[in-house]
This record gives sequence, structure tokens and C-alpha cells, in this order.
Amino acid sequence: MTIEELLSQTISIGNLEIPLAPVTRVVGAILILFLARLLIWFTNKVILARFFQRKKVDIGRQYTIRQLVLYFFYTMAVLLALESVGVKLSVLWAGSAALLVGVGLGLQQTFNDIVSGLIILGEGTVEVGDTVEVDGFVGIVQKIGLRTSTVETRNKLSIIIPNSKLVVENVTNWSHNESESRFQVAVGVSYGSDPELVKQLLLEVASQHPKILNTPAPHVEFRDFGDSSLDFILHYYSTEFYYRDTVRSDLRFAIQKIFKANGIEIPFPQRDVWLKNAAPQKEN
Repeated sequence: MTIEELLSQTISIGNLEIPLAPVTRVVGAILILFLARLLIWFTNKVILARFFQRKKVDIGRQYTIRQLVLYFFYTMAVLLALESVGVKLSVLWAGSAALLVGVGLGLQQTFNDIVSGLIILGEGTVEVGDTVEVDGFVGIVQKIGLRTSTVETRNKLSIIIPNSKLVVENVTNWSHNESESRFQVAVGVSYGSDPELVKQLLLEVASQHPKILNTPAPHVEFRDFGDSSLDFILHYYSTEFYYRDTVRSDLRFAIQKIFKANGIEIPFPQRDVWLKNAAPQKEN
């Protein structure tokens, strides 16, 4: 019996006659998807694992490569599975253009997010484990999906961000280039304070904080003569991107303490009001 004759047979279940050919096609499609999953597992656990270990690839880049491999194999598997069940891909491609025009009007943003996800994974501008700042909040990238990415904030909240937002809008990636960045703490002191003493005390505070780097060294800027104060800015370098506000808070506590110990006041805004031609107050 030839294969054609075999596939032309039917399976009888009671009074129900089931053609064998469609069953074998469905089983073949399922087998293709299963083999794709097996191939992905083997590629990740054996081939890529050894490659990452040999080349010392960082965690973020590993995640990117694994995701691209996953999308590639699953796309090929779905196409082969459709072909195996009798779907003509040539007809599918021909009709997909018209379908995309119609559906794309309603799902334009979704397609934009998907394309942006591929761009992020391909370019590596944002990777898993990076500390990023988006819309005023700072967080660590936990996952980069095909349509959205997940960022965990310092409050342990998971923020779901459309990938297009990470591509189109301004995103600060604190982990992208250098290992340290410069931060500032501003402070004002009362007029009559010794600027050199203020500078000395600010540098002393910076030198005692464990999260502030000695190289590049901190420095103090005499910013301006303010309305009510002499304005200074303490510039310092740190690798503590994620908890930078905590470092600033520590510095402000220390500055307040050391200024008080040395008789330096931090003034509050004051304004003198003079009334021209004001009538004298009458005594009761």
C-alpha cells in the first residue's frame, strides 16, 4: 500500500468516519511545534550556555540573544506547521498585505510596540538588569517582551511599559555607559558664613560617605548670591544609581549636623516690607 493509499483511508469510531489525511496533518503540525520547543531548549541549555560561558557575555545580552532565538524558531515552526496542514503560504502572504492594512488601523500601536521590541532586542540600548529612568521614576529592567517591558521600581512595584515608549521617548539608562555618574546636593548658608569653611565641611561630609567615590574627587561649587543665602552645590560621583535619593538624604542629614556643630546656619527665605507714607499707629 502506497502512502497516498494509506492517507486516503478513514478511521471508524462507531458510526463516525474520520479521514486519516487531516489527522496526520494535524499530528505533523503538533510534532513540528514540539520539535521546535525541543530545539530551543537544546540551543539555550547547550549551545548558547557554552558560548556565553566562553565569551563571558553579560546577563542582559544573554537575555536578548535567547529571546531572539526563541522568536526565530517559533516563527519558523508556525510557518512549517501551517504548511503541513495544507495552508498555502503564498496565498497567505498575498492576503496578508490587505489584512495588515485593515487590521493595522486598529492595531497600529500594537504593531509599533512589537517592532520597537525587536529594535530594543537587536540594538541592545536597554537590556535586562539595566537601571533606567522613565517618566520620572527609576527602576531595574526585569523583562523585555515582544510588546511590553517590565521595570521594577525602588518601591518594588512592577511597571509595564510599552516598548515604543522606550524607543521614541527620552530614557536615561544609568547602566549603559560608564560605571559611575555625577550627582549633586544643593545647600544655602546664611550671609556672613565663611565660604571656605563651608567648602571644607561639604568635602568632609562627602569623603565620609561609603557610596561616594574618591576618584573622580568631589568638588564644591559656589553657585550664586541668593536672595536669602549663599548658594553652594556639592558635586560627587557614585555608582549607586538605584538608591541615589537615599545617598542624597544621607548627605543632607550629615550636612545639617556638621553645619550646626560649626555654627553655620541654613537660612529660610526672608523679606523686609517697607510701607511708604504709612500712617503712624495710634496708641490705645
